[in-house]
Amino acid sequence: MPLIIICGFPSSGKSKRSKDAKCYFEEKHSKQVIIVGDHGIDRNQVYNDSKNEKDVRGSLKSGVQRVISKEDVVIVDSLNYIKGFRYELFCVAKSAQTPHCIIHCAVSPETAKQWNASRSEQERYTNEIFDGLVMRFEAPDSRNRWDSPLFTVLPDDELPCQQIYDAVYLRKAPPPNMSTVSQPLSSTSFLHELDKITQDIVMAVLNAQKMSLPGDEVSLPKATEKIKLVRHVTASELRRWRQQFVSYTKQHPVENTDVIPNMFVQYLNNSLV
Repeated sequence: MPLIIICGFPSSGKSKRSKDAKCYFEEKHSKQVIIVGDHGIDRNQVYNDSKNEKDVRGSLKSGVQRVISKEDVVIVDSLNYIKGFRYELFCVAKSAQTPHCIIHCAVSPETAKQWNASRSEQERYTNEIFDGLVMRFEAPDSRNRWDSPLFTVLPDDELPCQQIYDAVYLRKAPPPNMSTVSQPLSSTSFLHELDKITQDIVMAVLNAQKMSLPGDEVSLPKATEKIKLVRHVTASELRRWRQQFVSYTKQHPVENTDVIPNMFVQYLNNSLV
């Protein structure tokens, strides 16, 4: 489903714009529209605690991942005020090979504060939470690929529904890349093998150093390549290099796990230079 991300200050009219877009797509184009939002939460409790806020963002992202496809429309109705989170949602759309766009409900902090004050007590942000969210708001920038196409809508503007439709249905979806494609090889067994092989080699290097001299070449488990101990290497260095290698290999998995030992030894030799 094409993805529409709504963002803006607290109480800036995001839910109204979400409903307007939903009505347009359903009535004019007979599309199914799913709104994924954070309604029903205690806003002041959530945004007063970074862990709670992170959990809510995780739930939003999971909700989008469950329903996104190539046919209908998903609208994310939330603050979406952190550019890093908008980038995560962009990656979700890219992985699904479907276009996305951003609708920015652009109102002044003063106007949003007035609208917030007119809400019921249950829906109202406290002044402290409101001011904090406004201060931390990272406005979308169309120069960023995850914030483009960008539709900035002022309070008196009509929602440019036809332009939004064109952006998500007539524009070609961005091609997936290695960081967004789900890797079929990254199965539980593959990750288990990757973890075990690299851990065994790290332990073998640490043990070999106890009986080796600088310059010695040491054989390692399951590897035909040897590591050249040009200097003493610490356990923390090996752990860091192992983490880097594992992170890279998760994104670039190999079909045959038998090559992993030699790949890791080569990586260690390059790191030791």
